[in-house]
Amino acid sequence: MAPKSKKSTVPVSQLAAKVETPEVIAKDSHMEKWYRLANFTVTFVAFVARFYYIWFPSEVVFDEVHFGKFASYYLERTYFFDLHPPFAKMLIAAVGWLVGFDGKFKFENIGDSYIEHSVPYIPLRALSAILGTLTVTLMFETLKQCNYSIWTCILGSAIVALDNAHVGETRLILLDATLIISVAASMYTYVRFTKLRRTPFTFEWYKWLFLSGVSLSFVISTKYVGVMTFLSVGVAVAYELWYLLDYRTGLTIREFARHFVARFMLLIVVPFIIYLGWFYIHFAILTKSGPGDAFMSTEFQETLGDSILAKEAKDINYYDIITIKHKDTDCLLHSHPYRYPLRYDDGRISSQGQQVTCLNHGGEDEGDHWEILPATPFEGNKLGHPVYQGDTFRLRHIKTNGYLLTHDVASPLYPTNEEFTVVSLEEGDGPRYQDTLFKFDPVDQKPHEVMKTKGSIIKILHVPTVVAMWTHNDVLLPDWAFNHQEVNGNKNINSKENNWYVDQIIGLSGPRAIFTPKPIKKLSFFRKWWELQFLMFEHNNNLSSEHPYASQPGAWPLCMSGVSFWTKNETRQQIFFVGNIPGWWYECLMMIAFLAVAAFDQLTVHRNIHILTEKTRTRLYNNVGFFFIAWALHYFPFFLMGRQKFLHHYLPAHLLAGLFAAGFTEILFTNCRNQQWCQKGEKPDTLNTLPYISFVVLVLAVFVSGFIFFAPITYGNVPLSVEEVLSRQWMDIKLHFGK
Repeated sequence: MAPKSKKSTVPVSQLAAKVETPEVIAKDSHMEKWYRLANFTVTFVAFVARFYYIWFPSEVVFDEVHFGKFASYYLERTYFFDLHPPFAKMLIAAVGWLVGFDGKFKFENIGDSYIEHSVPYIPLRALSAILGTLTVTLMFETLKQCNYSIWTCILGSAIVALDNAHVGETRLILLDATLIISVAASMYTYVRFTKLRRTPFTFEWYKWLFLSGVSLSFVISTKYVGVMTFLSVGVAVAYELWYLLDYRTGLTIREFARHFVARFMLLIVVPFIIYLGWFYIHFAILTKSGPGDAFMSTEFQETLGDSILAKEAKDINYYDIITIKHKDTDCLLHSHPYRYPLRYDDGRISSQGQQVTCLNHGGEDEGDHWEILPATPFEGNKLGHPVYQGDTFRLRHIKTNGYLLTHDVASPLYPTNEEFTVVSLEEGDGPRYQDTLFKFDPVDQKPHEVMKTKGSIIKILHVPTVVAMWTHNDVLLPDWAFNHQEVNGNKNINSKENNWYVDQIIGLSGPRAIFTPKPIKKLSFFRKWWELQFLMFEHNNNLSSEHPYASQPGAWPLCMSGVSFWTKNETRQQIFFVGNIPGWWYECLMMIAFLAVAAFDQLTVHRNIHILTEKTRTRLYNNVGFFFIAWALHYFPFFLMGRQKFLHHYLPAHLLAGLFAAGFTEILFTNCRNQQWCQKGEKPDTLNTLPYISFVVLVLAVFVSGFIFFAPITYGNVPLSVEEVLSRQWMDIKLHFGK
C-alpha cells in the first residue's frame, strides 16, 4: 500500500485505476511473457471476429450511407454538413485516398452494390476492424496496469472481443470504432499517468498526462458524447487535486498551483487546440460548394468555390417578377382563382377569399409569380430601385392581378393562425391598403443589405397584425384546394419554420442576367467554426422524431432491443445490431453485487467494524469504483437527452462496464477479510486461484456460446429458418423473416 506519510506529495488514495505501488506492480520476466501471450491471444480472437467475412455484404449497410458519403465529399472537397466533429470522418476519407477511391460513389441507399461501382469498401471497413481490435488490446493493458491477474485481464478484454454489438459496429464504415478506441485509450493513458504520482513533473509524468489529453481530444473530436469521457477523467482529477490541496500533503500553494496548471493545460487546453485543428483541416479541405451549403449563412456560402449562390444570386429590384420559396418544405408561394369554401369541415366560416397556397413544383406556373412593389410608389423612374432587407413592400399576384394580404380570419387548418388571401387592386389600393403591407425580416439580422435571390433568408412579417407567413406539409389542404400546402399567418414569429427566400426573378434581362464570376470571399476560421458549432448542436437537439429502432436508455444494459442494419429478402439474410446478451447481463450482475458489497461495507464501517482489508477497500472504491463512476457518467446522461437514442450509444459505457466487471470479479474471489475475521490458516488479500480460474473459464465458455449463437445475425452471411429467427428474438428484439 502507499505510505501514509504526512509529507507525501500525492494522494494516499485517489479516484484512478491504481491499486498498488510501482514496486509491487513490477512483474518478473516470466510473468510478463505470459501476459504478452494472453494479450496476443485475446487480440487475435478480436481480430478474427472483426475481419471474418468483412467483405460481406458487398453492399451499403446501415449508416454507411452517411459516413461513406461524407468520405466521398472529403475526397471531392465538396462542402457537407454533419452533426458530428470531423476527426473520424477524415480518417475514413484518408484511407479512401490511400487506396485510390475517387469519391464519385455517394452511398445513397442501403443495399447499393459496391462491386458494381468499383468501390474499395474492404479497406474502409478494415479501418474500423483494426481500431476495434486494438480496443481489446488496450482493455487488457489497462487491467494489467491496474495489477490484475492474467485471467482478469482476459475476462475484461474478452467481454468486448466477443461481443456481437462491438463486432458489428467495428467492422463497418462507421464512427463508433474511432470513438470506442479513443475512450479505451483515455482510460489506459490516464491509468499510466496515475501510476507516476510519486514522481510528478518528470518526463514520463508529463508524457502520460499529455497522451491522456490527446486521447480525450480524439474522443470529443469524433462525437460530442465524448464530453462524458472528459467528465469521467475530470472527476478523478478533481478528487486528486482536492487531496493535494490538503495541508497534510505538505504542498505549498505554489506547488499545488503547478499541479493544477499542468493538468489544466494538458487535459483541457491541449485537447481543445487539437479539436480546433481538425475543424481547421475540415474547412481547408472542403472548399467547393456542396449539399451542406443550405445549412450555412450567406457569408459562409460565399467562401466556397463553384458556389450555386455565387452563380445564381441576383440583386432584387422593385417591380421585379419573382417566385418565393419556403426554406423547410421547398415549395413556392402560389395562388389561383379558386376560393376558400364558405364552411370548413369543422363548421367554421371562411372569408371565401381567393386561395393562397404553397406548391412544390418548378415555378413555371404563372400562379407562382409575384410582382414586388414598394409600400409607397416611387416618383419618376420606377426601375432600378433595389429591395433591401428590412423594407416594407407589397406583392401583386400576376395571374389574378390582386394584392396578397392576411387578416384576422382563421386559416383553414389552424384556427389560431390567420388566413392568407388575394384581394383586388381596387380593395388593395383602397380600404384594405394597410392589410397588404409586409416586411422582410432578415434571419441573419443584417438589415439594409440588398435582397438577393437564393441568398437572403428572410421572414415575411405582416405589418398590421405582426404575424409571419408560414406553410407546413404535415397536413395538406382538402380536394377543394387540390391538396396543396396551407399558407397562414403564424403568431410565433420567431419560429425557424417561418424562413423563406426569393428563388428567382422571372424574365430577368440586362446586366443583372449576366453571370460575372465573383471572387471567393474570406471568413475567419473562428467565425466559420462558431457558426458550424451552433448549427451542429441545434440540429443534434432537433433529432427527436420517432424511429422504429430507437430505444430508451433503460433498455440498454440488459440489451432488450436492437437495430436492423441490413436485409436480403431473396436469401432471408439479415444483419441485426445486438449485443452478446450473456456478457451484458454479466456486467449488470456484477454492478448489483458491487452496490451490495459497498453498502454492506459502509454500514459495518459506520459501526466501526472493519471487515475488509485496506487493500481491498482501495480496490473497491478507488479502482473498481473509478470504472463504475466512468460507466455511470457514460450512461445516465442519456436519460436527460431528448434526441433520438439507439443501442449503439451504450457501447462506450459497455466497454467501461467490462473493465469494472472484470476487476470486481477478481475481488469476489480474493480473501478480502482482515486478519481478525479470517479463519485459521487464511491469508488476507490472496486470490483463490483455482476456483477463480475455473469460474473465468466457465464464464468465457458462456460468452463464446452467446457470440456464436448470435453470429448469424451479426455477420448476415447465413440464412436462418423461421424457427432459428424466432429462437433469437429475446425480449423486445424484433428480427426480420420471423414468419
